[in-house]
Amino acid sequence: MRTPYLVNLGKVGDIPLGQGICYIVKGTEIAVFRSREKKLFAVENKCPHRQGPLSEGVIGSGKVICPLHGHKFDLTTGQGTEKGECVRTFEIWEERGEIVLNIPGDLLNIKEE
Repeated sequence: MRTPYLVNLGKVGDIPLGQGICYIVKGTEIAVFRSREKKLFAVENKCPHRQGPLSEGVIGSGKVICPLHGHKFDLTTGQGTEKGECVRTFEIWEERGEIVLNIPGDLLNIKEE
C-alpha cells in the first residue's frame, strides 16, 4: 500500500473561481485549478509541447488550454487532445477550507518498501 504524503497548500479562497495558481512542491511545479463549480484539480504545470505554464491557461468543460499554443488537457485524466500528449494529475481536495494535495513518493524522493 502506498503511503499518502499530504501537503497543505493553503486556503481554497486563494484561488479565484475559474482560475489556476502554480505551486512549487519539492521542486515540482503543480498547477492547481478551482473551477467555477468550485471543484479542485491538480496537474503538472508544464505543457509537454513547449513547456507552457498551464496554471496561466483558461479552464472550462473539465479542460485546461495551454496559453502558448492552445493544446488542451483533461483536468481529471491529464490526457491531451494532441496525439501522445499527457500531463500528470494529482489527487487534491478541500478540507475545512484548506487545499490538500496528495504527493506521490517519487516526487519527494521517498522509496516505498
